[in-house]
Amino acid sequence: MRLQWSRALALFTLLLPGLAAAADLDGSQLSVLWGVPFAGVLLSIAIMPLLAPMFWHHHFGKVSAAWALAFLVPFAITFGAGATGAAVVHAALAEYIPFIILLTALFTVAGGIFVRGNLHGSPALNTGILAIGAVLASFMGTTGASMLLIRPLIRANDNRKHQVHVVVFFIFIVSNAGGALTPLGDPPLFLGFLKGVGFFWTLEHLWAKTGFIVGALLLLFYLVDTWYYRTREEVRAPDPTPDTPRLGFDGAANFALLGVVVVLVLMSGLWKSSVVFNVAGTDVGLPGIVRDVGLVIVTLVSLRITPASAHEGNQFNWGPMAEVAKLFAAIFLTIIPVIAMLKAGVDGPFSAVIRAVTHADGSPNNAMYFWATGALSSFLDNAPTYLVFFNTAGGDPQVLMTTLAPTLIAISAGAVFMGANTYIGNAPNLMVKAIAEDRGVKMPSFFGYMAWSVGILVPLFLVVTWIWFL
Repeated sequence: MRLQWSRALALFTLLLPGLAAAADLDGSQLSVLWGVPFAGVLLSIAIMPLLAPMFWHHHFGKVSAAWALAFLVPFAITFGAGATGAAVVHAALAEYIPFIILLTALFTVAGGIFVRGNLHGSPALNTGILAIGAVLASFMGTTGASMLLIRPLIRANDNRKHQVHVVVFFIFIVSNAGGALTPLGDPPLFLGFLKGVGFFWTLEHLWAKTGFIVGALLLLFYLVDTWYYRTREEVRAPDPTPDTPRLGFDGAANFALLGVVVVLVLMSGLWKSSVVFNVAGTDVGLPGIVRDVGLVIVTLVSLRITPASAHEGNQFNWGPMAEVAKLFAAIFLTIIPVIAMLKAGVDGPFSAVIRAVTHADGSPNNAMYFWATGALSSFLDNAPTYLVFFNTAGGDPQVLMTTLAPTLIAISAGAVFMGANTYIGNAPNLMVKAIAEDRGVKMPSFFGYMAWSVGILVPLFLVVTWIWFL
């Protein structure tokens, strides 16, 4: 596995000397065939765990590297080392590295907080944890809330026969829908904040939609969990987690570090600096550098101060983070031409998608903005998908927050809510899945999970469309 990734790094290094000045690609000149490696990554994630589970478990990093090289090598041959390298540098510096640093910080800090005591996973308790997670998600990020609560939730239900539905609804609510109220909640909204959308704009305009989705999911979960809970032999004895006299926290100092993470992320959006470093055509601003360095320091401090008992209690290990890092490295690389083709608008291969969100008179079709942003966010990374449709709608934050507010609402809601449709729609989805499987929960396959999302989420999205976007 290390050999494959070292080869990819070596190829990247060879490309650096000939980097072009610009990182943008002209998507109108690309063929849809350049999207094959990206489709290959998605199909590998979807199919290989079913067809060859042992092979995938041991070699998913090599498969991811192979698809990345399947894009990089032909692209470099066709368009030159400079253009390819510039695109890779942009994907790495502007997207992947900040993304993975933030995830690692949240994963480490939240993983250092151990909830002592044995909660008993009744329908009321489970629903309460999901509701708390939904609130926390908008203020400490869907990743932070997910990493903080998924382990105690699994422990609370480790004496129950049916646990899959608990984790699936957790992904729906905590890892996605709950993060729709502030730019701290989900990466798409944070990108909008960086583009000039007001910090409290999403809270003002999405609270009703978020409340409806989260409320409906909590009610449905309570009914489903109650049905399972009342079936015979649902609760097994003895409980794998022994009872303790009282609840408490090990590694509580990490709560302060979570606050530091929030401050660093918020600072990088509010602080405007003229200090910009141009790296192979990609501008890297001083606020982003300070944020990322600060997050690395937070990660190291957390590892240093967290007591061993907290990590042992959480069964903390780097497996879930490594899986996300490797899979998303391939996704961020192979998605380069796909995003470029989408950015080309009506002049690109995906012109039909762009035309679908506009009425004949040129006005925006908000229902289609909601579904197009959501559908693509389900399979592409939801952050760049948000930017594509943000720019398609004009890209002026002042206009989008006022005259075209319904359109920006549709884009924001689609990107956040429908990230729950697949495991790859939002990074916490895969992390929660990996943690659950590491603790013995037999999670659904890629398509099995989609059966849950299509059956539960899509009807709710149809209701949201009917109430707010038609």
